[in-house]
Amino acid sequence: MKKLTLLGDITPAQFLRDYWHKKPLLIRQAVPGFKPLLDFKALSELAKLDHVESRLVSQADGHWTMQQGPLASLPSLKQKQWSLLVQGANLHSADADALLRQFRFLPDARLDDLMVSFATDGGGVGPHFDSYDVFLLQGQGKRHWRIGAQQDLSLIDGLPLKILSNFTPDEEFTLEPGDMLYLPPHYAHDGVAIGDCQTYSIGFRSPSFQELGEAFLQFMADSIDLPGIYSDPELKATSKPAEIPREMLSVITEEMNKVRFTEEDVTIFLGEHLSEPKHNVFFTPLSKPLTVGRFTQAAHKNGVVLSRKTMMLYRGKNVFINGESFAIGRADKTALETLANDRALNGAAVAQASDDVMEALYTWYQDGWLELA
Repeated sequence: MKKLTLLGDITPAQFLRDYWHKKPLLIRQAVPGFKPLLDFKALSELAKLDHVESRLVSQADGHWTMQQGPLASLPSLKQKQWSLLVQGANLHSADADALLRQFRFLPDARLDDLMVSFATDGGGVGPHFDSYDVFLLQGQGKRHWRIGAQQDLSLIDGLPLKILSNFTPDEEFTLEPGDMLYLPPHYAHDGVAIGDCQTYSIGFRSPSFQELGEAFLQFMADSIDLPGIYSDPELKATSKPAEIPREMLSVITEEMNKVRFTEEDVTIFLGEHLSEPKHNVFFTPLSKPLTVGRFTQAAHKNGVVLSRKTMMLYRGKNVFINGESFAIGRADKTALETLANDRALNGAAVAQASDDVMEALYTWYQDGWLELA
């Protein structure tokens, strides 16, 4: 693998071996000449939308307040110590999406979203930690970071934010546009704006095993097959009618133990779960789609690209897209894996696709999941 300026001129393999989940990495000019992808007006307009997750965090005289979006209005830019945080900016800006995709040396199954934080002088969200890896790219102005590998992650009670009660930083840096800081999970950090500033946070998915377990049991409920009903032809009279009979418990335990799942079951669950659109992501079906013939003609000429909102994954013979899954044959494997990995399929590849793949592409086009290039 080639070295990446994004990682400070080390290869992704070196980064994963030496830093990922292990220790911070400060990268000066990770993105040379980087300029804000969204100005303050664009961010404030996104924050007004009810399908965009946003927060307004303010601090005054040591008192913290947080307001969840949609945010109809924001404080004056002349007011100090407030921050606007907009999640999922990659879903609403092609430039933000392109920035997020620069981190695809890591699996899409782990890559989450791009959050933009705008802050006035002195603004921040207090010393805290994240349960996931994060890259913090400076986009506008300067931000002063203090970080520490402390074990004490206790929080101050009674605040609307998760702020560490005993923050003890080990290092500090001031980041300028294009500089980036990587932090592993649970690494304490506190960033304070020096003048107006924007920071772009590339975050990663770290679902809890409890969350996955609960979702998996719901998924398996559709495939469990336990025929028959409980019966007890040898039932004996009892002097303790409120007690659950031992025989009943034994029979039902034996039946429950027949429930089994395989790696294939987990694969399909995981692919559908990880590709499922978030609660605030919506696709708009085309009101006037091209006919099948005109779509095919255009796709053969220019190819297709996945929508920014679409998540497409695969494993083995299974392909997953926006929470749906299907098995594919060997003939269709190359085309669909290329579409998932490149998020696009050129005209020549589309022209060689089978009728089944073309049918799927046309359906996804109608649903707004992919577009003509």
